[in-house]
Amino acid sequence: MSTQRVIVVMGVAGTGKTTVGRLLAEALGIPYAEGDAFHPAANVAKMSAGTPLDDADRWPWLDAIGTWVRNSAGTRGGVVSASALKRCYRDRLRTAAPDAVFVHLTGQRPLIEQRMAARKGHFMPTTLLDSQFAALEPLQADEACVVVDVSGTPQDITARALAALRGLTAPDN
Repeated sequence: MSTQRVIVVMGVAGTGKTTVGRLLAEALGIPYAEGDAFHPAANVAKMSAGTPLDDADRWPWLDAIGTWVRNSAGTRGGVVSASALKRCYRDRLRTAAPDAVFVHLTGQRPLIEQRMAARKGHFMPTTLLDSQFAALEPLQADEACVVVDVSGTPQDITARALAALRGLTAPDN
């Protein structure tokens, strides 16, 4: 896998996108960006209050991630965590990084809910998990992606993600 590629670690809340994203970036020697940091304060307030974001809330957030991709990761690659639950969100991210590969972290709902509940200081309440699963659109055959189960330790998950990424062919240049 080319390290010039942008890797988007995606999935519903609580799957470990931040932890795995950081570990992937470290292992590959490329920059990492936390997708939640790109949310405007209004989005964080809305989610903190238990209200799911709608598409209009997400467009500026996705565009901010796209700006980071173009400015910081575009020439040397990078890893960013972002839920990217819908195909149209992934398409929006691909406007900034056409060769982006998505690492979809998946797992059983009880495990994900347990991990969400154990998080300290995160704005996303477990009450929004159902809306996350409802919004999730499966990756399509034409999307560069790998699917990684979230059971085990962060190191286990990262090792599976790295192995799956190595199995992808490099983008045509």
